[in-house]
Amino acid sequence: MNLDYIKPDNWSIIEEGFNADNVKASESLFSLGNGAMGQRANFEEKYTGPTFQGSYIAGVYYPDKTRVGWWKNGYPEYFAKVLNAPNWIGINVFVNDEQLDINTCKTVQNFKRELNMKAGWLSRSFTALLKNNIEVEVITKRFLSLEIDELGAIEYTIKPLNSNASITYQPYIDSSITNEDTNWDDKFWDTTNVSHENNQAFILAKTMKTDFYTCTFMESQVFIDGKSVIIEPNIKADATNASFSYNYQVKQNETYTIHKFGGYTVDRNHSKNELIAAAKSVLNTATKSGFNILLETQRLAWEKIWDSSDITIDGDVKAQQAIRFNIFHLNQTYSGKDPQLNIGPKGFTGEKYGGSTYWDTEAYCIPFYMATKDQSVARTLLTYRYKHLEKAIENAAKLGFNNGAALYPMVTMNGEECHNEWEITFEEIHRNGAIAFAIFNYHRYTVDYSYIPEMGLEVLIGIARFWQQRATYSRDKDSYVILGVTGPNEYENNVNNNWYTNYMAKWCINYALENIDKIKEDYASDFKRISTKTKITNNELAVWKKVADTMYFPYSEAYQVYLQQDGFLDKELVPVSDLDIAHRPINQKWSWDRILRSPYIKQADTLQGFYFFEDDFTDEELERHFDFYEPFTVHESSLSPCVHSIQAAKLGRMDQAYTFYLRTSRLDLDDYNHEVHEGLHITSMAGTWMSIVEGFGGMRVKNDRLTFEPKIPNQWEAYSFKVNFRGNIIKVNVCKGHTHFSLDGAQELQIMVNGKSVLISPNKLVTV
Repeated sequence: MNLDYIKPDNWSIIEEGFNADNVKASESLFSLGNGAMGQRANFEEKYTGPTFQGSYIAGVYYPDKTRVGWWKNGYPEYFAKVLNAPNWIGINVFVNDEQLDINTCKTVQNFKRELNMKAGWLSRSFTALLKNNIEVEVITKRFLSLEIDELGAIEYTIKPLNSNASITYQPYIDSSITNEDTNWDDKFWDTTNVSHENNQAFILAKTMKTDFYTCTFMESQVFIDGKSVIIEPNIKADATNASFSYNYQVKQNETYTIHKFGGYTVDRNHSKNELIAAAKSVLNTATKSGFNILLETQRLAWEKIWDSSDITIDGDVKAQQAIRFNIFHLNQTYSGKDPQLNIGPKGFTGEKYGGSTYWDTEAYCIPFYMATKDQSVARTLLTYRYKHLEKAIENAAKLGFNNGAALYPMVTMNGEECHNEWEITFEEIHRNGAIAFAIFNYHRYTVDYSYIPEMGLEVLIGIARFWQQRATYSRDKDSYVILGVTGPNEYENNVNNNWYTNYMAKWCINYALENIDKIKEDYASDFKRISTKTKITNNELAVWKKVADTMYFPYSEAYQVYLQQDGFLDKELVPVSDLDIAHRPINQKWSWDRILRSPYIKQADTLQGFYFFEDDFTDEELERHFDFYEPFTVHESSLSPCVHSIQAAKLGRMDQAYTFYLRTSRLDLDDYNHEVHEGLHITSMAGTWMSIVEGFGGMRVKNDRLTFEPKIPNQWEAYSFKVNFRGNIIKVNVCKGHTHFSLDGAQELQIMVNGKSVLISPNKLVTV
């Protein structure tokens, strides 16, 4: 596959020329979503070449029974599968009774595919010579409505170029779909009813086991040279499929167009008995508005999103394209409207990883949504975790913890753990700390404390209880240790005293204690409610404090660094630069045994702690740890380059920071990990945003103030970004030699720039 076939463009992802080897990758890259549903960029017409068909409905999943060779106590019973949903985009096309299929045409020329990120639509165009020697031109455009998030729309136009032709459009909906990702080849869907009336068709289907009820629907209109024509369709329906055929005798160079509207209604939003009625309402709205008005509404909705979240880069088109690609897919994946939803690691672009929520949400995504949308969106993500607290307590109880200790899952759909690799499920417990850190980060950024007495303190208490019970007192060290864990570096399992995990445990306990004191003092009624519910006692809090105060941290006097874990220096410390390139990536070339014995680091581990808690360490300490650990880091996690980019920028190493930025921002566009055909890395895209805003822009919140230390890569002429800080929109424009600040808000704001206080006022440009 050609890894560099995407054309550089400021606002679009563009593919020119048809190459069957690129189809699956393009299906990922050109994916569409609107927060409620999404789909890979599959062709509307039949395609018999290699393809990964995928349509997805947010929050709808199947509990696929765990498949392991050796069952261990505590294993989750299932792995949640993101479900390939019934297909509504399909339009079979027949020209003089021959079916259009790019894979079997004599020639395909002028092929172009464009994902227009500014306006939120996907288009495709080509000319094809069919085996019956009819040459046609095809132009398609489709989008998933942000305004009506149960609706998608397709415009498909065909023009016969070398003769008149009998052309048939056969739009269909189909529930005979299967998942690529399945443990036992179970049947995931049960189709209960297929019906049609007028030009509308409906498939009622429910998921097996989880009983999500859905209605897949469609309605179509046809046009000749832009003028509506009424054609009585030929209707076919069976147990899983409904199709309408619209045939027309099309003259040479006439255009024959179909507008197809479709989508899903789900019992998460409607009564299961009202799904068809709800679908009819959506279709009536769509057909009354028409494709073009809906398309303009889509453009305006994206204009509003870009107004608050766009990042501009002057002088580097590939960097500009990449950051907009990342921002676009983040907004397609999660809108913040539904508190039952979260940000899946593949979004709506593939099935790998399963589940909807990882620690990525709290560690990487919340800063993006907090700064580019209203703070209520980030609060909704925190509320999601509070609503899963009881499940987190159940998860911990299954592993032997008690007294309300909470262990949040590594992977989840509904709060239950559904990941079943023992070294992750049982050992990668640092994810618990990311939940607590997100609460701290939200309050630090927004100054909205209300979440903590209302919900957050209960979460913090459950997490602190877990850490206290998970720590073990070591007589040998006269300290508390944490044994048998996997840190963020998943290339080392079952280690003792992972520094990041131990540091996070200590911090979480202290943060919980700090907030207990504050709420006891300032929110007496909330404290009474929470203390009654959780049954916390002073004796218990004293035990927490003892664990935190005497936590053990492995340290090397020789290197003057905290060690990633006990025994790290026992490894053969060969830097990545000395590795034979033929051995990369090691996760595909080496045995797991060899990886575990190596010093190689998948992603920031100790340095992840330095990123979260940078105020606890000096720049000299950061530099020492960066210089020690980065040379052993293979960056084989999508979450790795962004953290290293931020820290390299903080250290003033702009060439290195820029290299890491390109790696994180074009991870999927350039397919660094040779896996883009499986779907995109959605959550790491938030890290790309952080690389610019926190890395190059140096944005932090310190001492209750927004602070900046702007830097600019040599490759750029200028860049700009906006952040929503406590209801004020601050625009930052960084050029070589100076930075402009402007404020859209009601009152002036004191910020810090390069350590100096700067006053910015509404509608006035300040240059530093």
